[in-house]
Amino acid sequence: MTCFFRRKIAAKLAKTLQQSEDVFVPALTAVPVLKKRPSADFRLSLETLRVNGILASSGDLQLQTENLAAQLKPDSVVGEISARQGLIYFKLNRSLLAEKLLEPFGKGENNNFGLNSELFETLKRGTILVEFSSPNIAKKFHAGHLRSTIIGNFIANLKQSLGNNVIRMNYLGDWGMQFGLLGAGFSRFGCMEKLKENPLQHLFEVYVQVNKEAEHSEDIKLAAKDFFRQLEQHENQAMSLWQQFREITVKEYQHIYKRLGVHFDVYSGESFHQAQTQEVIRELQSRGLLKTSEKGTSVVDLSPNGDMSNICTILRSDGTTLYITRDIAAAISRKEKYCFDDMIYVTDKSQENHFNQLFHILLTMGNSWAERCRHVSFGLVQGMKTRTGEVVFLEDVLDEARARMLHNMNQSNTTKELENPKDTAEKVGISALIVQDFKGPLRSDYKFDWDRMLQAQGDTGVFLQYTHARLCSLMQRNEGVEAAAFNPSCLCDRTGVAILQHLLRYDEVLYQSDQDLQPKYLVNFLLKLSHFIASAHRELPVKGSPPDVAQARLRLFSAARSVLASGMRILGITPVQKM
Repeated sequence: MTCFFRRKIAAKLAKTLQQSEDVFVPALTAVPVLKKRPSADFRLSLETLRVNGILASSGDLQLQTENLAAQLKPDSVVGEISARQGLIYFKLNRSLLAEKLLEPFGKGENNNFGLNSELFETLKRGTILVEFSSPNIAKKFHAGHLRSTIIGNFIANLKQSLGNNVIRMNYLGDWGMQFGLLGAGFSRFGCMEKLKENPLQHLFEVYVQVNKEAEHSEDIKLAAKDFFRQLEQHENQAMSLWQQFREITVKEYQHIYKRLGVHFDVYSGESFHQAQTQEVIRELQSRGLLKTSEKGTSVVDLSPNGDMSNICTILRSDGTTLYITRDIAAAISRKEKYCFDDMIYVTDKSQENHFNQLFHILLTMGNSWAERCRHVSFGLVQGMKTRTGEVVFLEDVLDEARARMLHNMNQSNTTKELENPKDTAEKVGISALIVQDFKGPLRSDYKFDWDRMLQAQGDTGVFLQYTHARLCSLMQRNEGVEAAAFNPSCLCDRTGVAILQHLLRYDEVLYQSDQDLQPKYLVNFLLKLSHFIASAHRELPVKGSPPDVAQARLRLFSAARSVLASGMRILGITPVQKM
């Protein structure tokens, strides 16, 4: 167990420097594994100790490093201590490394490995509300919403796995002027029969048609404004049609979410907070924050000098609300209802200014908790096409990923006989989508590449699934291996040690992921683990090995499979048993 080793090294440092062990635990980091040459297991940065006032901040850093390293003596836990470039390196007793690290896997799979690390004791746990996906109702699920959905799901999974109470919210775009346009369009171009047959496709067609007409028709623009006014005043006929659109959409979306393995605790929407926007307006007025612009709109002045150089519009000139108005009301309502400790919004980077304004206004209204609201932004996906051209809808993307994966599996000589190949192709195709999306920084745009994404070799979701399925097959084939006492000294070869050293880093990777809310750290950790496992399959055979060697290697492979599966689930990937 990683904590055991950190604590032992921290105790050694504490005794030498006359400090508490606790100050050294977070300063000790696992060394990234180098495939080509052996490396130490943990390292300590002297600069960290200087910054924290544990060591003098002046003087020669390298000399200071060498002097401290010389005072630290090897023992039964730490076999070697060395100093280099302001860092002290600690190499652990190899047999003890295998014994302690694989101890949690003595009875098979362990889903909590790395999650109960003392590194997480400094993290504040509480109720976290994550708002993600948030498509607009009455429209088919656009592929552009894929990123918000899978990124938000990852954040929710990660926060929950680290002991937080997570509320997953889908805040639907179910209000606003676009429904005025759709309502006006449906009265002209809509058909109830077509709505029953293919609801979202028909609404999409109506929306496209009414938008085209509105470009050169003032009558349609006026009708749209009138329909939205009817909605804001809750007139029965308009509300009944709107409610029908909303129910149809949620039902269709739930089918997509089920395919993605995503669930929500709450389906909310802008419409839920329409009444509360009036309270927001009154409070802004009472605080003297609401001003009238030259255009007749109601605005909040966000400029530091109060010169109206940076304003946020809260009401249109006709008195109707905007997206920001409803978001202010929604945030206040959520705080009252869910008493969250943190709230995270997951949307594309084009909305960064919107959320800056939202948090600014909430703070100006006296809501100090707005400091614990966070916007996680992401870039665009470029070049997402099917064989037939541009992909617009997410269902097309999922169908295409499944079809291509099924084709690849049928062409492969190594594909196993599967009970439900279509279901396996679905899971593997979705994992390929997720890994391609998560490999880089979220704010970066990335180029979508079907062929590279679905390769079985290389850094892909298919490679992760293939590695997991291969480990499952190995465990099943060796269920009857003669049980022997676990002998950790059988795992002191370079290949076995590389996996053990890599597993030492798992809690640090989760910690870093929690701090930055970036999935790339976990994705790259799992991909590297899979490459180490591929080497181990070749170099550490179980079949034909002596019983104690076979038993030790199976324990190692079991640990690797368990951590791989655990990490995949946090990413939102369902591990497959066969492929």
